[in-house]
Amino acid sequence: MAERIPKVVIIGPAYVEMAVKCDSCPEPGQVKEGMGFTCIPTGQGVNQALQAALCGCDVFVLGRVGEDCFGEMIKQNLSRYGISTDLLYASPAISTGIILTIVDGRGANRSCRSAGANKVFGKDEIEYAAAEQAISSANVCVIHDGFSQEAIVAAVRCAQVHKTPIIVEVSLPIPDRGLVHAIDWPVEFYNADILVLSFSGLVSRAELGAGGDQDIKFIATELVAKGAKCVLVSLGTHGALLVDRQSTHWLGGIQTELVDYTGCEDAFCGALAACYATGDSPLSAARFAVAAEALTRSRFGLQDALPVKEEIITLLQEQPD
Repeated sequence: MAERIPKVVIIGPAYVEMAVKCDSCPEPGQVKEGMGFTCIPTGQGVNQALQAALCGCDVFVLGRVGEDCFGEMIKQNLSRYGISTDLLYASPAISTGIILTIVDGRGANRSCRSAGANKVFGKDEIEYAAAEQAISSANVCVIHDGFSQEAIVAAVRCAQVHKTPIIVEVSLPIPDRGLVHAIDWPVEFYNADILVLSFSGLVSRAELGAGGDQDIKFIATELVAKGAKCVLVSLGTHGALLVDRQSTHWLGGIQTELVDYTGCEDAFCGALAACYATGDSPLSAARFAVAAEALTRSRFGLQDALPVKEEIITLLQEQPD
């Protein structure tokens, strides 16, 4: 990455996750004794903003929280990292997004999520003068499908008008060639400079069955054929796949200790945005993102596991040519 301070705008959901550990999950009507309670800000908008900030970027988060203690917790957490929350609007009549998680003695999670204020985020927030000004002056704008398609389309159009590079992240089910025919995205999705695919059905996106790599390649190639400029898929410990209109690149995974997969996807996308915002190519940015994800999964926790830019660069320099 070049030594300069790029500006990144992250348009994504914000949540507060409350988690508690217990030996086993309670049955209906049961109350179990829990331990190790945590309450932390999370969500794509929050986590990826933190990763971009740790990579030395000037970061703005565009989203919605409730006018409550949880919304204030998210803002204070972001502010500690120097991230602007001027565009993280408060909704007085609805709560901040909440995730409730129970972790049993085997490490298995059961979660319930309430979108809260994230659900009412729409194109009006994109069209605010302050939001348009931030997008117009950014080096890259990251947009997530955690919001309505109307909001995503408005964000892409705004970035296009101001010639701001765009990264759109889209979540898909377990990779299956047939899903390509079921995709019915607005044309604006294909106008992204980098379209990042997240397969929610894969545990850490590393457990691919027989032929899984080829299925993912087929999906990425078909999306390029449909008009996407560049499609990028993180494959967890297997690295990443990048397909554009000229070539296909399999980026090998970086082997690190497997400790915790929490936050790996957000580390990948946040680091990708930080590197791409400096003017590096999608391929160079993807390599940087693979290294960030590898470091994150070698550590416990979420925010504490996210690496700083110098750690990512050092890991890349240690890799054989």
